[in-house]
Amino acid sequence: MAQIFDRITVNPRQCGGRPCVRGMRIRVSDVLELLAEGMTPEQILDEHPDLELEDIHACLRFASQRVSLSPGT
Repeated sequence: MAQIFDRITVNPRQCGGRPCVRGMRIRVSDVLELLAEGMTPEQILDEHPDLELEDIHACLRFASQRVSLSPGT
């Protein structure tokens, strides 16, 4: 299992190899979609009690880095 940043992991045998939070079956994209739908971090934490606020911040940092690495978009 590869670890990206301190809280984002990638395991080819979990969630189709998509980036997840701390090895859980909560994908980075799931967290980003909840934020995009207008949920606050506090609401996300209430809905997913295994998450921590730093996990949400890590998802945002991960997405920001991925976007900045994508040329021509």
